[in-house]
Amino acid sequence: MSENGDLISVVVPVYNAEKYIDKCVDSILNQSYKNLELILVDDGSSDLSLKKCVKKKECDSRIVLISQENSGVTMARKV
Repeated sequence: MSENGDLISVVVPVYNAEKYIDKCVDSILNQSYKNLELILVDDGSSDLSLKKCVKKKECDSRIVLISQENSGVTMARKV
């Protein structure tokens, strides 16, 4: 266990979520527990979701962004 506690990974499948992704990401990153990584898996969104995820990643080093062709939420969770 590290000085800051165990690293927690949160996986969020993203598909056409441009209306909600900012609030979702901010909610996770603003938790009191800071030793976490947020893995955003864009599953071939056709809206501005990927662009918003890229901007969030540029602002916080705890974010890992994966972009893939649409494979469905089950495959997005398995990444």
